[in-house]
Amino acid sequence: MNAVRDALGLVAALGYHETAAVVGHDFGAGVAAWCVLVRPDVFRRLALMSAPFEGPPSLPFATDGKAPQVPESPTIHEGLAALPRPRKHYQWWYSTRPANAAMWYCKQGVHDFLRAYYHHKSADWKDNKPHKLTGWTATELAKMPTYYVMDLAEDMPTAVAKEMPSPAEIAACHWLPDDELAVYAGEYRRNGFQGGLNWYRSRTSGMFEAELQLYSGKTIDVPSIFISGSSDWGVYQRPGAVERMNGTACTRMTGVHLLDGAGHWVQQEQAEKVTELLLGFLRSTNP
Repeated sequence: MNAVRDALGLVAALGYHETAAVVGHDFGAGVAAWCVLVRPDVFRRLALMSAPFEGPPSLPFATDGKAPQVPESPTIHEGLAALPRPRKHYQWWYSTRPANAAMWYCKQGVHDFLRAYYHHKSADWKDNKPHKLTGWTATELAKMPTYYVMDLAEDMPTAVAKEMPSPAEIAACHWLPDDELAVYAGEYRRNGFQGGLNWYRSRTSGMFEAELQLYSGKTIDVPSIFISGSSDWGVYQRPGAVERMNGTACTRMTGVHLLDGAGHWVQQEQAEKVTELLLGFLRSTNP
């Protein structure tokens, strides 16, 4: 809700009473969705990229007189750790105290870490062939690449270093040339990663679940669109999320677009196609 408050404050500070649309990618998609859910009078359309929005968390229902629900055992984390190839989920690793230093002072340096990370999650990494998972189980989650479900003993820099692109692949990466990547690397070298990692710490802690449950059952009823890369595992990392978004959470979803030639960085990998879709969406839903 703090992020929604910030967005609303920015709109007001700029002198506007409403916006034509709010557009968000990945974690920003969640912020954009909550902006529309809470203040549809201000944020009049919604464009989500790469991260489906499943709706607000549900409230436990018809629990009066019943014993408290026993927590799942083993947990998903215990299940992942017990696999023949032990694994862990990246969001929970990002939530740990060592994560910031592990990336900030990684062996390969921040620039090469980011280069490998961007490559590994893009369509340029040819082994990105995402598909639906049948459920939130250890064996299903372990089908995802290690930038999502990591080897238990490794950190993220170690995981992505194994897929560092060749000099020829780097030269051919027109959607993220080295001089542009150097801007990101320079800022992360200067500030570290903790600011971004705190988002994961907030999410995995469950501290704000009760506040979000205030909106349980509420739907997004403004025109919306979902855009992602066809090589993006982020679409499927929460089994059934796309179906819940398109069938329940967003009642006026105009289309779900998975673009060929793009992985997780769809707005960079296929910038022209994304722009075309966004402009078409705005024109077609103009009241």
